[in-house]
Parts: sequence; structure tokens; C-alpha cells
Amino acid sequence: MSTLDNLNWRYATKHYDTSKKLSPEQVELIKEALRLTPSSFGLQAWKFVHVTNPELRQQLREAAWNQPQLTEASDLFILATNASIDEAFVDRYIKSIADTRGIPADALKGFRDMMVGSVSGRTPEQLETWLSRQVYIALGVAVAVAAENHIDSSPMEGFDTAKFDELLGLSALGLKSRAIFAVGFRSPEDSDQNNKKVRFPKEEMFIEL
Repeated sequence: MSTLDNLNWRYATKHYDTSKKLSPEQVELIKEALRLTPSSFGLQAWKFVHVTNPELRQQLREAAWNQPQLTEASDLFILATNASIDEAFVDRYIKSIADTRGIPADALKGFRDMMVGSVSGRTPEQLETWLSRQVYIALGVAVAVAAENHIDSSPMEGFDTAKFDELLGLSALGLKSRAIFAVGFRSPEDSDQNNKKVRFPKEEMFIEL
């Protein structure tokens, strides 16, 4: 199937076949797709929590208005972002670039100073909003990669974030939960898979200038 066929095939899965599990290779595929996601400046100010504990998943389900995907899906990921970042975080990223590419950190001073200026020039509220938007890039990439490999998924944001942060111990790590990404294989009983995809026509969605 082509990429467009796969995007038409996918839908926001509501019920999963609990007897079908992702293979270890498929789980690694999803993890790598998340890890390789682009982010502003490449800062990667996020963490992806892979929740495999059944009891914890049940607790998370209760904090997500009992949505069944949290316990029915083969695998569950919680996408979290840093609550904030500072100059030290930027310097750690600069060191990673220098080490990976084998160049001196001093050669990246201009890039480093630009990032520090961008971070320090925002209020705490602006910084949190900017960081929280980043996670939706990762969510979009993961949805597309899953569809391309015929893995069903549910991108979700309907949950009690404070309760999730408590259950997952995120606050102590300086993180905040932002989105849920459940993956697995659709249940034959999930009637939503038979619904036609509803999208506005291209003529309404694109502005050509």
C-alpha cells in the first residue's frame, strides 16, 4: 500500500484486540520513530514513558475517564515534556552535538547563544507553552509511522494530567505529561473502523498564493 493508502487506512482506534501484541521489533520501531522526531533547535526537551505494568495502566485508565485504549492496546506510551529548560540544558545539548559530530563545542558558540537567548527571552508561561507544543510533532510522526507499518494507534489528550504526573512520578523528574499514544491492533468489534474518513476537500483546506 502507498503512504496515502495507509493514512486512509488508519483511524483513531477505540478498541483493541487484546490477544494481539506488537512484536519486539515493532515496539522498537515506535520508539525509534519517537526518538528521531524533529524538535525546535533539535533540543528534544521531552521523555517518552513506555508503560508496561498492567496495574499502573489500569490506574492511568481511571485517570483518563476510563477510556479502554489505555488497557486494551498492546503498548502504551505517555509523551511528556520538560516543565522548563535553562542554559544548562542547552549546554548539555551543545555537548551532545560536539561529541556526536566530532567538533569542538566552541565552534557552536553562535548556535548556543541563539538558543540561550530564545529560552531566556521567554516568560516561564511562554516557555512551558512552547515546550508543550513540541510533543505534538512527535505524536504526528508516531501516528504516521505506525500507519505506514499497519499498526493501529490512538493519539489522545483526554486525561487528568496532574494525576498522570503523580502516578508516573514525572514531577520529581521535572516533566509534565502532555499526550497519550496507544498502539496495537484493532478489534474486529470496533465499529469505528468501518466509518468513512471525514476530511474537508483540498479546495477548502489549501490557500495558494
